[in-house]
Amino acid sequence: MSYQGILQQVKDNNNKVEKLKKHNEPKDRGFGKSKRKCRRCGRRGRGIIRKYDLYYCRQCFREVAENLGFKKMD
Repeated sequence: MSYQGILQQVKDNNNKVEKLKKHNEPKDRGFGKSKRKCRRCGRRGRGIIRKYDLYYCRQCFREVAENLGFKKMD
């Protein structure tokens, strides 16, 4: 369950809300794979193609590679 979902469940109990926010609030990352996301679909993490500053996930890259000028090798 996501952070927002749990927060919704305990919204009536102020003590639990404060404790939840103190210990479980997601951090803003300055670096790492959670910082990078696909330009097209917003997917994060693994499979991001960063070469030539593309920043496409591998699935989106396969769909738009030909339009970008890449060719399949035989």
